[in-house]
Amino acid sequence: MELRSVDELMDLLHACGSEHALRTAALLRRSRPADKELQVAGLVLGLGPAAGAFRGLLGDRVHRLVRRHGPTTDDDLLRLADEDGRTARFDAGVLEDWRAVLELVAARNSRLESVD
Repeated sequence: MELRSVDELMDLLHACGSEHALRTAALLRRSRPADKELQVAGLVLGLGPAAGAFRGLLGDRVHRLVRRHGPTTDDDLLRLADEDGRTARFDAGVLEDWRAVLELVAARNSRLESVD
């Protein structure tokens, strides 16, 4: 199964429950506000086993981060945000707040694929 649209991804995120994902993404937004791919990786991290399903939509970097390939600063930030997101208690908003960011990353990825 391959996700082809942000709507399909949003449906999957809704089905999986998103409170931890929202907190993880929000923590990454605070620490790296310009890095939308890292934030999105935090949002979809809980879908790890399904990472291949959104690789075409969100790109190789998000896929690599979710699969945790390689010791990098970004991987460390993602791991820490994931751990902190499990225990942190704050209002991280709602999943719909992330639609625009998901669409931005998906659009960026589709432009990169068309250049390749």
